[in-house]
Amino acid sequence: MRNMLVVDDDKEIANLISIYLKNEGYEVLFAYNGEEALEQLSKHTFDLIILDVMMPKMDGLEVCRRVRADSSTVPILMLSAKTEDMDKIMGLMTGADDYMIKPFNPLELTVRVKTLLRRSFQYNQDSRTGDDSILRIHNIEINRNSHQVLAGANEVQLTGREFDILYLLGSHPSRVFSAEEIFQRVWKEKYYVSNNTVMVHISNLRDKLEKELGYKLIQTIWGVGYKIDA
Repeated sequence: MRNMLVVDDDKEIANLISIYLKNEGYEVLFAYNGEEALEQLSKHTFDLIILDVMMPKMDGLEVCRRVRADSSTVPILMLSAKTEDMDKIMGLMTGADDYMIKPFNPLELTVRVKTLLRRSFQYNQDSRTGDDSILRIHNIEINRNSHQVLAGANEVQLTGREFDILYLLGSHPSRVFSAEEIFQRVWKEKYYVSNNTVMVHISNLRDKLEKELGYKLIQTIWGVGYKIDA
């Protein structure tokens, strides 16, 4: 059974989410502020975290940062009543895998949860196959099975979506991928023209890689898309 952690100071919203998740057969635990979330995470292992941004004591962004300091793979779906693009960008750059605006459709939330779990499950399956598929490009090593990226001797901590983007680009050196194609391949959803999700993830991925490499690995082809040169 999949274990979910729902973190929201609004108990009515937390309970509503719980009803829909339990109907899908998931086990649900709650936390009503950031400190309670970290306490739950210290006691239990979760397959997915649903995390509100605005909470007392410690906000969701800080919780997300601390989770990502320990785990780059557990999926995080962030919720917020804020509708500004910058708020969404901050959430994604902190390490969230997906972001929904309140009020939301609980059925859509359930679909997004399933999508994140399916991708996470695929990584776990890959790690058990024994296939040691490793990409080496420039001086980085991308291990599809262990979900690990090494820049020299240093491991680069990436979220699941960041890893997917890097693996996609690294698997096709010198090929330019549009934002639409990256979104459809990584998120496996319909792309909307105003969607800046890919741009945010690329920016965050670049920052992490450049910190270790000292140069920009991912190139922007203006008006076309992104690539990694061979």
